[in-house]
Amino acid sequence: MSFQAYLDAVETKTGLTPRQLVDAAAEQGFGHGSKATPVATWLKETYGLGHGHAMAMVHVITKGDRISSKHVGTDGAHRDSGDRLWLEGKDSRPDDW
Repeated sequence: MSFQAYLDAVETKTGLTPRQLVDAAAEQGFGHGSKATPVATWLKETYGLGHGHAMAMVHVITKGDRISSKHVGTDGAHRDSGDRLWLEGKDSRPDDW
């Protein structure tokens, strides 16, 4: 599953775009530099996310929309098409993103 697919699944489960979850996290005092465990716990308890999906969101909340290019352009299970994540909602993502 690509990183972007994790975020899409989070949106499906919560009904909120990744950007909306980042904003909700900021309202709770979470953001760049926050420790992962409290953020993940909040996501699990508040939105019912599993560990993997919570950790994908933790990355976005604490580090932003950039990911390592390690899997970009590969053919592995965790491949992504680019090193930036779309946070504005899966239905609004451009086809060429």
